Amino acid sequence: MVTRRRKQHPPCPLAYSDSQWPTSADGSLLPLLSLGLEGSANKLGVGLILHTPPASFAASSSSSEDPAAVTILSNIRHTYVTPPGEGFLPSDTARHHKRWIGEVVEKALKEGGKTMRDVDVVCYTKGPGMGAPLQTVALVARTLALMYDKPIVGVNHCVGHIETGRVITASRSPIVLYVSGGNTQVIAYSQQRYRIFGETLDIAVGNCLDRFARIIGLSNDPSPGANIEKEAKSGRRLLPLPYATKGMDISLGGILALTEAYTRDPRFRPVNPLKKPGASAAPSGPTSKVNGKTGEAMVPEEERRRRAAGEGPQAALQDIGIAATEKREESEGVEVPPPEEGEEDIITPADLCFSLQETVFAMLVEITERAMAHVGGKEVLIVGGVGSNKRLQEMMGIMAGERGGGVFATDERFCIDNGIMIAHAGLLAFRMGYRTPLAEATCTQRFRTDEVLVNWRT
Repeated sequence: MVTRRRKQHPPCPLAYSDSQWPTSADGSLLPLLSLGLEGSANKLGVGLILHTPPASFAASSSSSEDPAAVTILSNIRHTYVTPPGEGFLPSDTARHHKRWIGEVVEKALKEGGKTMRDVDVVCYTKGPGMGAPLQTVALVARTLALMYDKPIVGVNHCVGHIETGRVITASRSPIVLYVSGGNTQVIAYSQQRYRIFGETLDIAVGNCLDRFARIIGLSNDPSPGANIEKEAKSGRRLLPLPYATKGMDISLGGILALTEAYTRDPRFRPVNPLKKPGASAAPSGPTSKVNGKTGEAMVPEEERRRRAAGEGPQAALQDIGIAATEKREESEGVEVPPPEEGEEDIITPADLCFSLQETVFAMLVEITERAMAHVGGKEVLIVGGVGSNKRLQEMMGIMAGERGGGVFATDERFCIDNGIMIAHAGLLAFRMGYRTPLAEATCTQRFRTDEVLVNWRT
């Protein structure tokens, strides 16, 4: 059971026009450059973002929208990828971040054509997230701030997603569906807070998808959720699963349990008969542990640690894009015929992925529509790693269109954890005069979205 903490917050009248910009000798406003460090889970991201002030604040002082021009200079990411059927441990993920963060920061600065001396503020993810990876990134942020005498700002991971989604899609005041590996929330802005209207009562949507991907042995590269989305395109049967909406909240634990139970059904076939046989399972030695769910050999603990420390197979540093208008190639789904009468009654992994997606996403659409009806909203913004799922965007778009509205979403460059979202949200707070004292530049695994004072919005 999730307990919502309710606090009394003092009113704050600040708006965008109260931003604190540095000035040159002739009194003109100077741009601000932010370095953002994100590492709350297995994605390690560093980004550089520039906020350029308008020629005159007076011309935009009455606007509730940010008058500054936002320019993304670099957006670099490195992902800790574990073997199929296995998740990522906090300790191994922290080793990965420790090994790669120097190179990621260096590449971000190089791609942006800047040095640390050009940076005005260092921003980092304060929480929520996994403890050990958060600590690693916070330590690096404090070190950079001390070495180069820069102010530091701790950023709420969830607010980073929201603010970056708003600036990339130019959505003014949407209902926000925040769906990721650790969070599932329906959010609306009111009185300088992002108010949570509904959320998961147990596990997050991304966690549900990731765990099922491990159950059926899907690859973790580029992500379990992306591979479930791909597999679901071949699904032919919509299997009955619990539809667990509870008011504005949802529950996913039972859905995951029943979907796993289907893998023990006599009708289940581990290999999709419509697909060509894939690679064989990893060979197992006499001392190898076997994954009890997939039946495949598990990577020994020492090998996992070596991989996390940078030895063995590794993904390359990934420049995930700068311009928000860049077009990415999208793989089109193959049209799969429905089951024919008299066909053998079997259940494939693709059927389970299809059924899981359709059921869970329908629940998300329902609670989002209720929030829209309550506030009279017309726009929906989907953020978080699961937000890059095209099927979720399609279902949400149908609902919003029927209400005379629309849906806003980005691709994997900005939906999935990245450094730009931390740099942007941190710089918004920095412009309002916020600084994190060095002694308080720590991290926390519990940091709710509605705890943050969003005083850069009116």
